[in-house]
Amino acid sequence: MTHHHLPATPKTVRWGYWDGSLPPVLTIRSGDTVTIDTISGEPRDLPDPAQGFTILPEHRQVLDAGYEGPGPHLLTGPIAAEGAKAGDVLEVRIRELKLTQDWGWNLQVPLLGTLPEDFPALRRMHLPLDRANNLVRMPWGQELALDPFFGNFGVAPPPQWGRLSSKEPRAFGGNMDNKELGVGAVVYFPVFVDGALFSAGDGHALQGDGEVCLTAIETALSGTLELVVRKDMKLALPRAEKPDAWITMGFDEDLDDAVKQALRDMIKLIGELSGLSPQDAYTLCSIAADLRVTQTVDGNKGIHCVLAKTKLPPRR
Repeated sequence: MTHHHLPATPKTVRWGYWDGSLPPVLTIRSGDTVTIDTISGEPRDLPDPAQGFTILPEHRQVLDAGYEGPGPHLLTGPIAAEGAKAGDVLEVRIRELKLTQDWGWNLQVPLLGTLPEDFPALRRMHLPLDRANNLVRMPWGQELALDPFFGNFGVAPPPQWGRLSSKEPRAFGGNMDNKELGVGAVVYFPVFVDGALFSAGDGHALQGDGEVCLTAIETALSGTLELVVRKDMKLALPRAEKPDAWITMGFDEDLDDAVKQALRDMIKLIGELSGLSPQDAYTLCSIAADLRVTQTVDGNKGIHCVLAKTKLPPRR
């Protein structure tokens, strides 16, 4: 298998949207690995030079190339996987994630976030990232261990959906903001266009479930991923797997409806893996699965349902 490198440049990064009609900037074979460089932050998100942080030259180059909108995220790609057809599944194995700058940013914006009525003021924080020790130091002196992941990644949406904001997570993935999807995770995306057309961005150094104030610690990440075309799977929504757990996801403006999506897919997954009936799987979910609030700030809210592999019964 071949390893590829996709740098972040004005020709490989788009600003603020998903679009199923975009041509690929790189084509790989199923089973190849690719290291994808990503950047994060619009011009107003950059730190003041007096703070002493290093701004990546490619970050400035992409921003200088101009805004395309309508969302705020910088996404590297798309990458075509040879042989992928609409109706297939793209399996994305997250092999490595590296912080590539010495700062991250956190943002609160009037009228946005989970509690806009309580926090009406704009606040933008720039935080030092200690990459050698994998720590961030908060302004109040606390140190927290970093746990990076891509907040916004997935495959191209159906072309008939047109150009979509990078803000909302949808069936193709996008701005899922799921902290479970770090190194060691495998994410399965339903494919909607030939080639799958995978992209990634919105690097996070650390986030809690909910991402309640609007953002995590946003930063630049480089990720090494293995992309595998699966002809033996059919999905309607992304799923994920960790060494010790299965994860299903739901996205909707109504958190209750997002719960139903994630729960229904977990019931289906349990049936596929163990042969349990839907009613038995529903009972198992009530006893052994955990519903977690992924994020409450991206228009379509997120829920992920987590089932430990040790709690999955053997196949009947």
